[in-house]
Amino acid sequence: MSGGAERRDCPPQEWYALHQQLRDEGFAFFDFLTAVDETDRDEGGLDVVCHLYDVTPGALRSVLVRTRVPETEPLRSLTTLWRGAAWHERETHEMFGLEFTDFDDGSRLGIRPLLLPEGFEGRPLRKDFVLAARVSKPWPGAKDPGESGDSPAPRRGRRKNLPPGVPDTSWGPR
Repeated sequence: MSGGAERRDCPPQEWYALHQQLRDEGFAFFDFLTAVDETDRDEGGLDVVCHLYDVTPGALRSVLVRTRVPETEPLRSLTTLWRGAAWHERETHEMFGLEFTDFDDGSRLGIRPLLLPEGFEGRPLRKDFVLAARVSKPWPGAKDPGESGDSPAPRRGRRKNLPPGVPDTSWGPR
């Protein structure tokens, strides 16, 4: 495949029809669906993207479909075209708060939580979601006292913390 995936943008009301058309054109392999929070942009909302493949032997093609869904508006589910879209739509609903209409994963339970614990409040992948750890404790990269340049004599600050997951020099072979 040269040049990467073909890209197609569409308005939300044409989302389902475009995917139906693409499936009829041979893009029968559903790869993924997710969202990107664009609420801080002028037009706001969520960019929802879906990646499909045409796996016809000798003619591998892919397409990336994108739509901008305004805040609080739903999007039609793709589960009647691809059952595999159910997991992705449940995750997108849970992490971004996007509602999907006509969702059907065969369970008759509707769209429901997938990853987060019962009773969890908020949408963790939204830009307005406040991380509790950052409220209670500042990130260790903040300047230490005496390093801001406002003190008369430079003082030695404490030892710098390493980024999360990086062991200190005393760990492991040298």
